[in-house]
Amino acid sequence: MGGMGTGFALIVVLFILLIIVGASFVGGGY
Repeated sequence: MGGMGTGFALIVVLFILLIIVGASFVGGGY
């Protein structure tokens, strides 16, 4: 459990954030 776990967690967070932003943009939240 070294940098691999941290990198994977970071990728997951960025992916979820991208999905949230994308859903908000497509849903017309703006």
